[in-house]
Amino acid sequence: MKLKILFSLCFIASLSAVYAQDLPTNPEPGKCYVKCITKDEFKEVQETIQSYPAYSSLEVIPATYKTVEETVLIKEESKKYVYVPAVYETIDVPYVKKENSTNLRVLPAAFGTDSRTFEIYPKTSGWEYRVLEDCPSINKEDCVAACFVEYPAQHRDISFTTLVSDAKTESVPVPEQTATYKKRVIKTPARMEEIIIPAEYTTIKRQVVDTPASTRTVNNPARQETVTKTVLVKKGGITTWEEVDCELLNPTALPIYYELASARLTAASKKTIDETLLPMLNEKPINIEIMSHTDSRGNDDYNMSLSQQRANAVVNYLVSKGISRNRLAAKGFGETRLTNRCSNGVDCSDAEHKRNRRTEFRILGN
Repeated sequence: MKLKILFSLCFIASLSAVYAQDLPTNPEPGKCYVKCITKDEFKEVQETIQSYPAYSSLEVIPATYKTVEETVLIKEESKKYVYVPAVYETIDVPYVKKENSTNLRVLPAAFGTDSRTFEIYPKTSGWEYRVLEDCPSINKEDCVAACFVEYPAQHRDISFTTLVSDAKTESVPVPEQTATYKKRVIKTPARMEEIIIPAEYTTIKRQVVDTPASTRTVNNPARQETVTKTVLVKKGGITTWEEVDCELLNPTALPIYYELASARLTAASKKTIDETLLPMLNEKPINIEIMSHTDSRGNDDYNMSLSQQRANAVVNYLVSKGISRNRLAAKGFGETRLTNRCSNGVDCSDAEHKRNRRTEFRILGN
């Protein structure tokens, strides 16, 4: 049995509705038809918007500082969905922990040494009288000699300190100090059922100007944010009536099996789906429902959950083969639709219980 796949809405009709619009004329008795309406086609596009404008701010370059607390965003507001939650990544965001400034440093006066020669006693001259030794005369004045004597001037070297350069100041730059804080941003936005995840903030401490010395202008660039949106690519419309096997409108058994107490499909079950459901869905633009059942043995709630998991397993496998999920429905009935008498407390053989452990499908009308 072969099937075709189209993304469409299907409406069930039989020969009893011969007056419906566009039904085949002169159909053969016992034929069933499905009217298919192609769905709207969409695609996701990304658009970058300016989430915060560019602006200029004045920063004070202070001589003194004070510590302030500031609330910063560490996790942006986002959305998550039931099946695919938002995924985040952590980045480091830099900020100025201490602004730069200019201090003054004193350069002391510089001195040198020098010397100068001074005349401390002038040059002199005059007559000096001397008594000659071994004077033969009793009168010493007879042995006096007069000599004209000249004495040179006396000098002295005096050392002293000189001023090379006077005291002054010079500017000493004080570099700014930076740090980072952790920020979680959205890497992949959530899909399906929308749930708002509120933003998270934290408080950081930083040093700001207490006594300003000067100001400067800082240009802050605009911040951009990428938004993913769904746009209509092609408007859907009504196509044609598709002939289907009337038996497929009722629950039809699928010979697929599962491992014990498991919803995992066996290789043989996957082959059965490939040869039955997949060709039918690829051939015709129809929707189908997968219905899974269990026998009465075991807990009722457990059987209901297991049957739902098994129906989901078939749907998920078809989706992995390229079938649109919105064309598929999965329903687990547990032990609520037994085909024989083998309900709770009834003694039945394994073969009788096995008839209740089944998976069925049917074509849906939308």
